[in-house]
Amino acid sequence: MKQTKLIMGMPISVEVIDSQVTLIDFKDIFRLFKKVDEQFSPYKKTSEVSRINRKEINPLEYSSEMKEIIDLSEKAKIKTDGYFDVYHKNYFDPSGIVKGWVIQKAVELLRGRGFKDFYIDAGGDIYASGLKDKKKWRVGIRNPFKYSEVIKVVSLSNQAIATSGTAIRGDHIYNPHQKDKSRSQIASVSVLGKSILEVDLLATATFAMGEKGIDFINAYKSVESYMIDGKGIATYTSGLEKYLES
Repeated sequence: MKQTKLIMGMPISVEVIDSQVTLIDFKDIFRLFKKVDEQFSPYKKTSEVSRINRKEINPLEYSSEMKEIIDLSEKAKIKTDGYFDVYHKNYFDPSGIVKGWVIQKAVELLRGRGFKDFYIDAGGDIYASGLKDKKKWRVGIRNPFKYSEVIKVVSLSNQAIATSGTAIRGDHIYNPHQKDKSRSQIASVSVLGKSILEVDLLATATFAMGEKGIDFINAYKSVESYMIDGKGIATYTSGLEKYLES
């Protein structure tokens, strides 16, 4: 069974390969995404994030979920040499980490109900669990210059892939070390690994780094990356080949 809903300003698709799955399971998954959107969206006036930006609440009043996100964000900032930063000119926007975080929550929800074979896609950030038709899930990496075109296909099982780029939302990721500099030298970067939270934030940070991002990812043993520069030239980590379909 598969369903898609528009939440958090993006299509969210969930597919479960199990005859025991019910509409209630899908309803609960989408309710989770809606709850997180209401709490963390910087575009909703009533969200906790908006209230923080208006200084209506102080850190002692933050929800436990907000404290968790801030803690994860601070660790991510250190891990990425400051290239992942949820603050921009004193404006708090944790969107770059919240999406991976809520996908992980959805994965935990489905596994907690005994489902092993499923797929969650939130705006192109994907977690593929188990198998589909006794094979690994096939996930396409899109051409950032022609989004309807798939240029590479990777096979995943109990793994995640996240992509950051300009194809959908334009130039929306900034370099915190050079905040006024465009990143047009990079068109997209996809990061693959076991943790959707990790690959989501690393894709954002790597894109912000520009061309040197691929070298940063190479230092990680747990993830692989596929980067396309502004001229359409692709560079990828050596370990990615075992996931690529011919």
